[in-house]
Amino acid sequence: MQPTNGDQNHSIKEGMALVPAPDAPLFAEVDMGADSSALTVRATVVQASTVFYDTPATLDKAERLLAEAAAYGSQLVVFPEAFIGGYPRGSNFGAAVGNRTPKGREEFRKYHASAINVPGPEVDRLAAMAGKYKLYLVMGVIERDGYTLYCTILFFDSQGHYLGKHRKLMPTATERIVWGFGDGSTIPVIDTPIGKIGGAICWENRMPLLRTAMYGKGVEIYCAPTADARGTWQATMKHIALEGGCFVLSANQFCRRKDYPSPPEYIFSGIEEELTPDSVVCAGGSVIISPLGTVLAGPNYDGEALISADLDLGEIACAKFDFDVVGHYSRSEVLSLTVRDHPTNAVTFTSAAAKTEGSNR
Repeated sequence: MQPTNGDQNHSIKEGMALVPAPDAPLFAEVDMGADSSALTVRATVVQASTVFYDTPATLDKAERLLAEAAAYGSQLVVFPEAFIGGYPRGSNFGAAVGNRTPKGREEFRKYHASAINVPGPEVDRLAAMAGKYKLYLVMGVIERDGYTLYCTILFFDSQGHYLGKHRKLMPTATERIVWGFGDGSTIPVIDTPIGKIGGAICWENRMPLLRTAMYGKGVEIYCAPTADARGTWQATMKHIALEGGCFVLSANQFCRRKDYPSPPEYIFSGIEEELTPDSVVCAGGSVIISPLGTVLAGPNYDGEALISADLDLGEIACAKFDFDVVGHYSRSEVLSLTVRDHPTNAVTFTSAAAKTEGSNR
């Protein structure tokens, strides 16, 4: 189906590529030397589920989705939180205050095995995909750093280069059982020919100081991979677009119970008895919003989909004319923010640092 303005939701069917209709309008390629305020960028947010506990199959699925988005002319594609590695919805990993179960430990072992190293072969493959389909890629992953896991966003350019990562600063509630905490060294806003791209994950988007740090770096395309499908999420996304004067692209998974392993291998704690294989356990709600607060595409609650819109970056100046949160509306003589953007390492080897310093003289 060729979408109309304001209804750019495309259902995904297995084995069927999303190809524009023959009479679909052609969209000019980005003028790489143009001023960003004059650009129009076709963006897509992916609403699809992980193949849980099967990272190679999830990467294959990601490539199929990227191919479909590229066929539609997308220049930027954003995937949901934890798409590679999986969002462990409903799982408690057998943990209670002061206690762990053997089954929960085994569940963590399997989850750890599904995560990816950054850098690593999976990152190389994602970079190659971005280069193959000539698009910018923002991918939610579970990152493995030794035996600690992080909920992370990876950024890639259209030439097939890995650009950097953002680790979730504050995992929410029981996510803290399985995920570590990011630090200020991974809050990038990346200046690209299609705009300045940054991202925050799920409920950390509700952290005003983190958002302010990103505004301070000049974010123009604000990516918000999430696992929150509730209606209140839409209010948060619209507020960020208005507050930051930026485009907001939120991608969430659409999952049914059958997208996760069957019990007893995987249990949705407290609600398993109420679920059928077709029960929706995450309803999506992926959306794209303009700097003036207009919903350009979505929210979609109907199923797996590619949700697309054309971003006129000139709208950013229109929005900033009203309200520039770190500019004319900042009152920096009264209010200011200091961001500690250095890595926080548990162990620092001074001898190695001294040797490196000496070798650079």
